[in-house]
Amino acid sequence: MAALVSCCFGCCGDNNRDHVTLKEMPTVQLDTHHMGTDVVIVKSGRRICGTGGCIANAPLHQNKSYFEFKIQSTGVWGVGVATRKGNLNQIPMGRDPHSLVLRQDGTVFHNNEEKNRLPANSLPQEGDIVGVTYDHVELNLYLNGKNMICPASGIRGTVYPVVYVDDSAILDCQFSDFYHPPPQGYQKILFEQQIF
Repeated sequence: MAALVSCCFGCCGDNNRDHVTLKEMPTVQLDTHHMGTDVVIVKSGRRICGTGGCIANAPLHQNKSYFEFKIQSTGVWGVGVATRKGNLNQIPMGRDPHSLVLRQDGTVFHNNEEKNRLPANSLPQEGDIVGVTYDHVELNLYLNGKNMICPASGIRGTVYPVVYVDDSAILDCQFSDFYHPPPQGYQKILFEQQIF
């Protein structure tokens, strides 16, 4: 019996030569290596302030991704997706083919073209939660859990969640533990190793 107990606790055999160390998966957060020069990232990579943009540290590899932003303080801001080629110092984003973003005025821009607009009387305010879904074709927006039926598309390549701020705006990013459940079929961003 004692041999069985000690074996269960890893004391038998060749001192755990077959032991496999599990690698802890990284946390999705804002990437301080890919941000504008005047951006400040705090709260463990979840809050952005200052001036400029920042992408997350995980690309959107899976078919249907969901993430959220909470508007802590209003000002100039935008949320959406961007490639690593996006200019994170140029505010507002959405002026080039490398970003597709919802701006604080309710417009969705890509390549300097308005792709869509939030419904009237649906502009996000301080304290609101903006949800974003992306399925490699279309970006959709949610305000406090409600689908805004405001699809936009056009961006190509490997994209990352992006957020930008200016004029005293402060936004918090939620890449897990969401305020609102993701729409059916969508889930939090997974690192490539988690998909396979």
